Amino acid sequence: MDAVSAHHAPSFESVLARHGLGRLQRARVETLQVNVGKRCNQACHHCHVEAGPKRTEVMTQATAQRVVALIASSPAIGTIDLTGGAPELNPSFRYLVESARRLGRRVIDRCNLTVLFEDGLEWLPRFFAEQEIELTCSLPCYTPKNVEQQRGKGVFDKSIDALRLLNGLGYGRPGSALTLNLVYNPVGAFLPPPQAKLEGDYKRELGEAFGIEFDRLFTITNMPIKRFAADLARTGRTSEYLGLLVNHFNPATVEGLMCRSLVSVGWDGKLYDCDFNQMLELGLSGELPQTIFELDDVEELDGASIATASHCFGCTAGAGSSCGGETVKA
Repeated sequence: MDAVSAHHAPSFESVLARHGLGRLQRARVETLQVNVGKRCNQACHHCHVEAGPKRTEVMTQATAQRVVALIASSPAIGTIDLTGGAPELNPSFRYLVESARRLGRRVIDRCNLTVLFEDGLEWLPRFFAEQEIELTCSLPCYTPKNVEQQRGKGVFDKSIDALRLLNGLGYGRPGSALTLNLVYNPVGAFLPPPQAKLEGDYKRELGEAFGIEFDRLFTITNMPIKRFAADLARTGRTSEYLGLLVNHFNPATVEGLMCRSLVSVGWDGKLYDCDFNQMLELGLSGELPQTIFELDDVEELDGASIATASHCFGCTAGAGSSCGGETVKA
């Protein structure tokens, strides 16, 4: 049993109802988020995927080919969002990117930055630029101490080197078509600060100290699942953190929840309402297709009910949280 599920909290559906909101339903699927596996060159303390170098769950070429076929048959999909683990470590990464770009789709790569220096991946930065991939890169702070507390020794310096390399190719530069966004998530059991202010802090500190430029900063709330949930349980803060999320529920976040316009594909082809549900193995409603091998067009999922649980309070607390940062703009 996941650590959070052992503690009592109001159901997410009951809180929606209390605020006069109906059951959470998907609108129109516009983004296909593809988790290509749990293998990663890092093993971060907060990771909701529990990714690491020893994980063996990796999307096969056959499943990747089916993903591409689904993209081709689903005109509503405008964005392919590649995640992991470190998606670049998957042997089908290049195939997925090139295929999606040939089909005219926007591609986002969720990159941990240090993967650029893994043996045999020296080609990645130029490949990113040639394919005009949007990069969304993890950097939980602009100081070494906080980054290394969460991500490991030496990660900050490598991340800075990677950002400089990407800037050198045009990523994050004013007027460039090459988008470079950064991601902040708290190093502890608290909500992120206001996104706009923190973005200004990041731009000032990284610019003055390292000459680094980037486009946007996304603040993301830590979900009380997997490694972060285990840390909460170990330190006796599970109830406190879940209470924080519940008490900061903001009904204005619901309209912009990412699950309302996204469907998540697991490394094995199974379908989920979001990447967090995927890690909890909380699948789609029973009457819906359960894998990409049963789905011909993502429009079949439009209007469907979304599976919810207590972790959903993480996306609706404060200014909201999504893979694109806050869902309620100041």
